[in-house]
Amino acid sequence: MYTVQALWTMARESLPVVVLIFANRAYRILQGELEGVGASISGDKATAMLSLGQPALDWVALARGHGVPAVQVDNTDALAEALRNGFASHGPVLIEALV
Repeated sequence: MYTVQALWTMARESLPVVVLIFANRAYRILQGELEGVGASISGDKATAMLSLGQPALDWVALARGHGVPAVQVDNTDALAEALRNGFASHGPVLIEALV
């Protein structure tokens, strides 16, 4: 979400960029950092602060809203096909891989 505006630039300039989002619906890096310093996550509010659900980000809709074709995949076969299609398109494409 920090650089979502880059999608618009990719569309405007017809850049051959394949964006791959591994959508884990959580701030896993922050969870790991907390664990690394011995902190624990307790309570519903603390847990919610490290979640990217409620609502979940819809990367396909965000990409399309910026003019970039997009697809969502949920298995490795679909991911491989989406990557092949994305590279063959010679334009911007976003792939949201649910993990």
